[in-house]
Amino acid sequence: MGNAAAEWAAAQVAAVRDEPRERIALLSRTYRGPFGRAPRHVPFRRAAMSFMHWQADRGVLDPAAGSPWWRAVNERLLRDGCEAMARSGGTPAGDTTEPAVSLWLRFIDEPTPRHWYAAHNASIVRGYLDHRGLADGEPVLERFFLNVALLRVLYTHALVAAPGLALGRLAVLGRFLGDPRLGMAGVFLALRRVLPDHYPPAGELRSYLDRENRLGHTLDYGVIQPRLQRLYEWSAAELALPELCDLVRDGNPVYAWDYADRHVWAAPERGWTRVLARATAPR
Repeated sequence: MGNAAAEWAAAQVAAVRDEPRERIALLSRTYRGPFGRAPRHVPFRRAAMSFMHWQADRGVLDPAAGSPWWRAVNERLLRDGCEAMARSGGTPAGDTTEPAVSLWLRFIDEPTPRHWYAAHNASIVRGYLDHRGLADGEPVLERFFLNVALLRVLYTHALVAAPGLALGRLAVLGRFLGDPRLGMAGVFLALRRVLPDHYPPAGELRSYLDRENRLGHTLDYGVIQPRLQRLYEWSAAELALPELCDLVRDGNPVYAWDYADRHVWAAPERGWTRVLARATAPR
C-alpha cells in the first residue's frame, strides 16, 4: 500500500517552497488538526511559530538569497507535521512510518510538552543528519551558529524531560522554564538574541564571541556547555536517533565543524558563569 499521507504532505510543502510566509501559514494549520479544530494542540504552536518567524525574518528561507540548508531542514519539519496530521485524519498511509512522524502522532494523541519536544526535535535532528552536505557549504560563522541552534533545542527539551540533567539542584524549575506553551521557553529558544539578524552573517567569529550578549553567554557557557556530551547522548536515546552522537565529540559540537577548532566552545573565565555552572551542575 502506498503512503498517501506522505504524498499529500510532500505536495503541501512543495506548494509553499518558495514562499516563506506561506510556510508559516502551513505550519500554523498543522496545529489545528485535519478538521480545523484542535484546542489542546494549538498552545504548542507558540514556540514553533516564533522559531519559524525568526527564520523568515532573517532571510534564510528566501528562495534566491537564503540558505539551502535552512530551507531543507525547515521542509523536513513541515513535511513530518503535515504527514502526521493527514494520518490522524484518516488518510491512508501504509505500514511504514518515519520515526519522527510516529513521535508527531504520539503528540497528537497525547499533547504534552515532553511529547512535543520529542516530535519537534526528532524532525530537526533528522534534518541535520540528512543535510550535512549542505551544512558544509555554509559560511564558517553560520556553521558555528548551526551548532548553537542545535544545542539550544536539545537543552530546552531536557528542561521538561530530564530536568536533573538540565538544571541539577534547580531541577524543580525545569518543567516551567521549558514548557513550549509558556513565554519562559522563549528565553532558551529565542535565537534572535543569539544569532545575527541577517543571512549570511557578516564579520569574524572572534568578533562575535567578544560581542556575545550576557544572557546568551551565561546560558551557553555556564549552563549548557558543562553537560553537553551527556545532553547529546541523552537526546540520542530519547529520540531514538543514535547518529546524533556523531555530532558531538568530547563535549564539543562538531556538526560541520572541525574538532581541531574546538577552542571556540571553551568557557571563558567569568565569575558569574562559574557560579551558575556550579549551581546547576547536572545530577
